[in-house]
Amino acid sequence: MNENNMQQMMQRAQEMQSRMSDLQNELSARRFEAGSGGGMVQVAVSGALRVLSIEIESSLVNGGDQAMLQDLIAAGVNAALAKAQDSVQKEIAQLQQTMLTGLAG
Repeated sequence: MNENNMQQMMQRAQEMQSRMSDLQNELSARRFEAGSGGGMVQVAVSGALRVLSIEIESSLVNGGDQAMLQDLIAAGVNAALAKAQDSVQKEIAQLQQTMLTGLAG
């Protein structure tokens, strides 16, 4: 491999590393929402897998069933995290495939 080809390959690798970093930043800023209990609990998480908010219907709080409320919150958080993880994994896999194709070309 000549020096020019090596430089081009290194340049592509740097570009792709930058694209991966940009994608990770973009995904971290995204918001994913899910609910449980027929929408009585709504949870929002970020692509960085951080809980942003939890909204609980007042009837659940006033109802006094603590165990059910805890289960619904856990279910909502887990559903929102699963959505975020799935989306992040798909987008990163897609970018990696593009990067591999770009390096081969």
